[in-house]
Amino acid sequence: MKILITNDDGIEAEGIVRLAHAAKDFGEVWVVAPESQRSCASHSISLHNPVNIYPYEDFPVEGVHAYSCSGTPGDCVRVGSLSVMPSKPDVVLSGINFGHNVATDLQYSATAGAAFEAAFQDYHAIALSEGCNYHAVTDKYIKDILRKLINEPLKPGFIHNVNFPDCELGDCQGILYDRTVSTGSFYKDHYNVVEELEDGGISYMVEGVYSPQAEEDTDFHAILNNYVSVGIVNNIGFTY
Repeated sequence: MKILITNDDGIEAEGIVRLAHAAKDFGEVWVVAPESQRSCASHSISLHNPVNIYPYEDFPVEGVHAYSCSGTPGDCVRVGSLSVMPSKPDVVLSGINFGHNVATDLQYSATAGAAFEAAFQDYHAIALSEGCNYHAVTDKYIKDILRKLINEPLKPGFIHNVNFPDCELGDCQGILYDRTVSTGSFYKDHYNVVEELEDGGISYMVEGVYSPQAEEDTDFHAILNNYVSVGIVNNIGFTY
């Protein structure tokens, strides 16, 4: 099995290294990831400027073919699968993202965006995210979840979306599958005035107020209650 891995936190992020370690159990691993942080790039791609690819010799997982990319995570999937790899991947893994990608945050997520691009290219795609403080739950369950999901290809336009809770291993309640996407949001946003600019302009900065409430049986509700959330999400234009 040929596996393409990307992320939106950049090729030097800890999460992509841990994902590559786990993925090596399942096949030949290729990493094509942004040269630096690309969070909230959603499903954007580069059209009006070239995308530069460089071999990344410092990737710390032995046997992995690793490259950095000047573009977006979506670019990484496109260029990686269509030009860098000698043949198309059997599965694309996006992550492990630093921070959850559930509920309405999915529309901004470049972790999910990369997976959606993979699905658009007709590849089996899995997005993986975790909380910012704890990794033991992810490291315990990730291989078991990959083993299950890699063997469950989806119809075109759909991705698996996996989120690991931000808790100690002993506090994790287990894995919940078939989670739907919450219509809620992690943060209720507003904008604060930073500066009044010349010629009547105003500079604003977003600020979010954490809002830990979600509907039952959803991805957001699962991680709020210390479960691993596994669900299926559809891209724009594709229906269940």
